[in-house]
Amino acid sequence: MNQSVIKALGLLDLFSKEQKELTLSAIAEKSGMTKPTVFRLLTSLEVCGFLTKIKNNNQDVRYRLGLKLLDLGNLVAEALELRAVALPLMKKLCADIDEVVHLAILDQDKAVYIEKVETNQAVRLYTRIGKRSELYVGSGPKLLLSYLPRAERQELIKNMTFKKLTEHTIDNASVLEEEIRQIREQGYAVSYGEQDDGTIGISYPIYDFKNEVVAALNVSGPETRIKEKLVGSVKEKTRETALRISEELGYSRV
Repeated sequence: MNQSVIKALGLLDLFSKEQKELTLSAIAEKSGMTKPTVFRLLTSLEVCGFLTKIKNNNQDVRYRLGLKLLDLGNLVAEALELRAVALPLMKKLCADIDEVVHLAILDQDKAVYIEKVETNQAVRLYTRIGKRSELYVGSGPKLLLSYLPRAERQELIKNMTFKKLTEHTIDNASVLEEEIRQIREQGYAVSYGEQDDGTIGISYPIYDFKNEVVAALNVSGPETRIKEKLVGSVKEKTRETALRISEELGYSRV
């Protein structure tokens, strides 16, 4: 565990509604650390955008929380809103098809599953909220990657280290690029045993009010059970549910 990171982030908790600005001396006193240590940590937080330094004069230098925290707070708020809107419709979809339903978003170079509705089936997949997945594995992560701007997508692919989880896992950039082309062309993603052998997953994009893809709605299950459903009701109902969630987020097809 990195103690310097813990100490630096702990300094952010010293700010409040009553004390929006603090001097170096005040922060050192409140934290119980020496001024040189506090100054070093504050400088790192300032460089990262978590703090802003206000210098009225050489004797009056204060710190306040930076706009980077606002950006991060907005991302959290958007994710919470997305979950609140999506969950009732995910529950209905799960009840209709009796397969596990996931909601995934992009977090830097990974996909993160932020919501899940479990099936009543005796045989089910082990997944959990908070699971992080590489963007080349599974229908949801691949879909999120596919709808990124081209330059951003190519940069992520260039930095990928491919690792085989099963014999069906994509293991090179050229195959992934072809898969992305197909996903964008057909408007959804499918995976066959890429994360776990004998499973199938299908994902559709969820759009926000700016008509940008903000999440992937995923349905997955054992191949023996879902294969026949996939070409029928599962595929269509997943598409319809993703569209309804998008519309509730302000998406317009026009």
